[in-house]
Amino acid sequence: MKQLIKIGTRGSRLALWQANWVKNTLMEKFPGLTVELEIIKTKGDKILDVPLAKVGGKGLFVKEIEEALLDGRVDIAVHSMKDMPSEIPEGLCIGAVPEREDPRDAFVSNTLASVSELPRGGRVGTSSLRRSAQLKILRPDLEIVSLRGNLDTRLNKLETEGLDAIILAAAGLRRMGFADRITRLLDEETMLPAVGQGALSIECRENDPEIAPFVSSLDHAETRAVVMGERAFLHRLEGGCQVPIAGHGKPEGDTLRLCGLVASLDGTTLIKENISGPKENSPALGRELAEILLAKGAKEILEQVICEAKT
Repeated sequence: MKQLIKIGTRGSRLALWQANWVKNTLMEKFPGLTVELEIIKTKGDKILDVPLAKVGGKGLFVKEIEEALLDGRVDIAVHSMKDMPSEIPEGLCIGAVPEREDPRDAFVSNTLASVSELPRGGRVGTSSLRRSAQLKILRPDLEIVSLRGNLDTRLNKLETEGLDAIILAAAGLRRMGFADRITRLLDEETMLPAVGQGALSIECRENDPEIAPFVSSLDHAETRAVVMGERAFLHRLEGGCQVPIAGHGKPEGDTLRLCGLVASLDGTTLIKENISGPKENSPALGRELAEILLAKGAKEILEQVICEAKT
């Protein structure tokens, strides 16, 4: 059995926390195994002064790591699932999806208790078009401020940029020990999460018998089923970080309830639907939900969003 595994990861504190969690879990499960981290800088890490939607392209935070996987420099890669493009490069696969953290978004403020308490014209920081569009639907009067950088940087900008609040993923805050900074968790009626939010993606080469036993030991069957339904929904919509798409699944026994959303950039148009079905058929369920949204006008919204992003 293989004695050394190299993990490809980004260098942010959150990415390193995630990669070290995988490293420690593998070493506990397989005594005698050595696991090393290989830090790889991605395009998304290098461009910090431009909103993600303006950078364009898919895989901003994964492409360079996937290249290292394909050429054998690393054996597995650890990503935040929500950073994963809907299409995986040929020769690679999502080998494992560990148990999910809290998928919700968090409202973070030093002075206010909730979105409803924000003053008229209040300034809210987020780097996500999905969050921005849903905020504009809730509160058209708000000023949305683009917020890039790692978690520490964004929390600091709450003070330095004169923001009333910021919206961040609860999972990242919890993993980094910042749970006490969460002012309020946002339910999915208020802010539907991103596809895969709160989950990790353990990516590896297809048909790699040396690595497969290690990777499969990290998989959480229920989380995988839910996330694959969400990703099938995203894939059918051909969505990436440039479009306001949200999708979230909730397991209820053997049933999976999926909720999906497509919104215009200005928040004036939103299509949101729910669907339920057998958890074991989650990818088909995700595709069915996407078709429902497309039939209700999501295609036109997405075409308009992509057109606006190019101008």
